Amino acid sequence: MKFREIIQLAGDIALCEGVGVAGGLFTAGSVNSEWYANLRKPGFQPPGAIFGPVWTLLYALMGVALFLVQKKKSGGKAPLYRAFAVQLVLNLLWTLLFFGLRRPWAAFVEIIALWAAIVVTTVLFWRVSRWAAILLMPYLAWTSFATLLTGALWRLNSR
Repeated sequence: MKFREIIQLAGDIALCEGVGVAGGLFTAGSVNSEWYANLRKPGFQPPGAIFGPVWTLLYALMGVALFLVQKKKSGGKAPLYRAFAVQLVLNLLWTLLFFGLRRPWAAFVEIIALWAAIVVTTVLFWRVSRWAAILLMPYLAWTSFATLLTGALWRLNSR
């Protein structure tokens, strides 16, 4: 790999991890709050310590996927980049809605849009780089689980 490619890969991973760090700003204050502690949680919710490592890995995989698409010599990639940007923004928005604004119902509605955006991004990436799409599949799987979890949290805590 050329030095320029290493820098590009590092930048793509940093971009995605940066979204995670930004989301962490909303999460940090709420996870240890009375509000979150008092939420009724479904029996299938994993321990809190799982979320950080899982998301760190998923953001890294997203960055590598973006790099693989950028590396391909093909034109017309603007829709792919737009789709990727949309899902990144929606990813951050979920954290703001759930942890920042403490609105599980809004986070549930939003995560459905996020899930659809990830599907679109994965399909578009598949057309350019199958490996890039494959690297997004754990993200899609985890977001599918997160959708169920968010829905359960909303249902269990709606008044």
